[in-house]
Amino acid sequence: MSVETPAAIVELAQVEPPVSLRKRVLTGTLLVVVGLIALLGWGLGSDGNDATFRFGGGSSVTLPDLTVPATVTPAALGIVVVALGLFQLAKGFRAKRGPLLVAVAVVCFVVAFLCWAMSGGPDASIDVVKLLQQTVFLATPLILGAMAGVLGERSGVVNVAIEGQLLTGAFTGALVGSMAGSLAIGTIGAVIAGALVGLVLAVFAIRYRVNQVILGVVLNAAALGFTGWAYKALMQSDTERFNTPGVLSPIAIPLLSDIPVVGPLLFRANVLVYVMYLVIIALDVVLFRTRWGLRTRAVGEHPKAAATVGINVLRVRYVNVVVAGGIAGLAGAYLSIGTIGPFTENMSAGKGFIALAAVIFGRWSPRGALGASLLFGFFAALQTLVGVLPAPGAVPSSFLLMLPYLATILAVAGFVGRVRPPAASGEPYPS
Repeated sequence: MSVETPAAIVELAQVEPPVSLRKRVLTGTLLVVVGLIALLGWGLGSDGNDATFRFGGGSSVTLPDLTVPATVTPAALGIVVVALGLFQLAKGFRAKRGPLLVAVAVVCFVVAFLCWAMSGGPDASIDVVKLLQQTVFLATPLILGAMAGVLGERSGVVNVAIEGQLLTGAFTGALVGSMAGSLAIGTIGAVIAGALVGLVLAVFAIRYRVNQVILGVVLNAAALGFTGWAYKALMQSDTERFNTPGVLSPIAIPLLSDIPVVGPLLFRANVLVYVMYLVIIALDVVLFRTRWGLRTRAVGEHPKAAATVGINVLRVRYVNVVVAGGIAGLAGAYLSIGTIGPFTENMSAGKGFIALAAVIFGRWSPRGALGASLLFGFFAALQTLVGVLPAPGAVPSSFLLMLPYLATILAVAGFVGRVRPPAASGEPYPS
């Protein structure tokens, strides 16, 4: 009687490729440089006073203040970053740890900088919650604009016209809101205006196959010219009738708004911010967990292959580009009736282009674009805050404005590595 030998079980494990020597040296060197700036510039360059971080933000329940030495803390944080850099040079972290490495380095650098900025006075302090509230406030139009960019490019259409959609949405929201006497109607008008600009982009880019980058620049120029002319012709001549829409008031969600730190930060905002939360979640779910999202990504990567399995490539692109325009129009509504109320000429001020940069920095994903937009918003909020702090030395505002873009270049070049857009992004498909 023979005994059968059980068959060998073979396990297939995915082996992560090692980080290249060039990238390891580059990222390690960048970390060492960032750590030395924190150590020598922010640590040893401080005046030796204490730095106090408060966690109020107007909440009924607050956390105790955190007071740290303004010299020792930046120096210690700088040493941590230098140590990470030396480890990266010697051995190297795994590739999937790259985003975590970026986050640690940025947090250490920013905290060290804030300690230095507070060291010039004995009673200087920063309310962290208010700083983060200002970050969300400034990042909201960037986030919505970036979501519009992600949706368009995932379906194969480069949306350089985000700036024009923001501007048109801001103008229409203020105009329609003023004439109708309703902020809700003004918001709907802004969304429709942004969607119409998206429709123009879709028609010329998809049907007539016009170069999408040039088309986006032309639409931006057209939106700037039209809104500027209409502002002077209508709004300046009769402000009371055409440019007094009012401002959306903050809405505090019961119970949630009383949570320390998180409550004042996320649950005391106007309705457009809450809509932004829904847009982020919906876009992430639709793109990666629904059939429509699968079709969108297929069309953005390989439209010919998508067409062979019965996907209507042109229809998917039309729908996504128009919806993306509506999302950008919503961002425009936030600029006017969501913040200050009246429309001002060129009030988008390049935010559409920053949103486009956030799309690339975020690797064409909703979560990545969200993080990049918050980074840009944080440094914009930091610029305003540092101006009133008793720093030991003068901090040029242009330096703070430069930081997020410099961080983007360094992160993409060193930490994140080469980014690859959807393969068919910007490529016309025969109609």
